[in-house]
Amino acid sequence: MQKIVLKEGMLISDNGRIGVIVKEIKAGTWSENPLFNWRTNYEIYYANGDIQVIGEHHLFTLIEDGRVVILPNQIDK
Repeated sequence: MQKIVLKEGMLISDNGRIGVIVKEIKAGTWSENPLFNWRTNYEIYYANGDIQVIGEHHLFTLIEDGRVVILPNQIDK
């Protein structure tokens, strides 16, 4: 399976709603093992005015299931 790379500014289609990834939010906590436990979330603005924050693992699952599609022809910068 190809590795999914999400970047700010990417357009997506989420069940027919057009959205743009506006922010990658990384948060971490100090724990015993491993020393840092990181979680990545993505803030998505939709054309209808909705704003969602979705966890990276959940978003990847939605992409793999085909419920969220990264719109093509986006230049890799």
